Amino acid sequence: MGGRWLAIVNPAAGGGRCAELAPRALAQLQQAGVLVEESRTETVGDASRIAREAYLRGVRRFIAVGGDGTAYEVVNGLLPAALGASGDARPCLGFLPLGTGNSFLRDFGPGGAEQAFAGLREHRRRACDVVRLAHDGGELYFINLLSVGFVADVATMANRRFKRLGAAGYGVSVVLETARLTPRPFRMRVDGGDVWEQQTTFVSFCNSRYTGGTMMMAPFADTADGKLDVILAGSMGRFALLCAFPRIFGGTHVHLPTIACSQARRVDLDATGPLDLMIDGEVERHRPLSLEVVAGAIDVCV
Repeated sequence: MGGRWLAIVNPAAGGGRCAELAPRALAQLQQAGVLVEESRTETVGDASRIAREAYLRGVRRFIAVGGDGTAYEVVNGLLPAALGASGDARPCLGFLPLGTGNSFLRDFGPGGAEQAFAGLREHRRRACDVVRLAHDGGELYFINLLSVGFVADVATMANRRFKRLGAAGYGVSVVLETARLTPRPFRMRVDGGDVWEQQTTFVSFCNSRYTGGTMMMAPFADTADGKLDVILAGSMGRFALLCAFPRIFGGTHVHLPTIACSQARRVDLDATGPLDLMIDGEVERHRPLSLEVVAGAIDVCV
């Protein structure tokens, strides 16, 4: 099976479900011949720290045990140290989807544990783009998507008030945020073109197709094409948004006249102040400056 993997386990993922399921899942991997060492997180940011320290001491194979947020932290531990790495220095990230969303894996199959196990057993390795966000406090990296506006508002409410409900918390948050929906202006420049400004309901910058587990935000996204898929929802009323929302599960929302889709390698953002940003299922608050695709920055085992 080759080298040993470092499994970074987030016991809090999935509302604590990961803590119960991880020991058995890791034991099954061991029984299948996958050599695994385990390190558990205790607080926010631990997965990044563990991944960073391990990479610097020579570890190259990692398993994010949790949800999309766990993988997000691991990626931010590997980068920027691993940027430009090749050969034996190139990191590979596998997954055990024991969190709430587990969206990223769905680009490559049903997204469940069986798929993740098969990827690790067979070491199905492929290059994956990473997106670098420059913001007023520094930079960070993601492999799934970044959203502002309504989508970020929903994630913010779900994380702060309904996290214990898991996926159901997102549904509750959608209803509550729809009740106070207010489109807002958004300014950006795509690939050095003209400044573009419009009233928007939300904008999502997608490296992969899914968000929130099963919502196909960007049906044409490709994690290895060197481009972001930009999905922009223009000004929408409450009723129009509620009617449009179910279509996101099949990706047909992109055919609505209020939705505009494009691709970009770089997007410069003109935000007047900090915004709530939904990044790979996590919510952070920054003033975003730019997004840039780092093509094939890591490998993923899917």
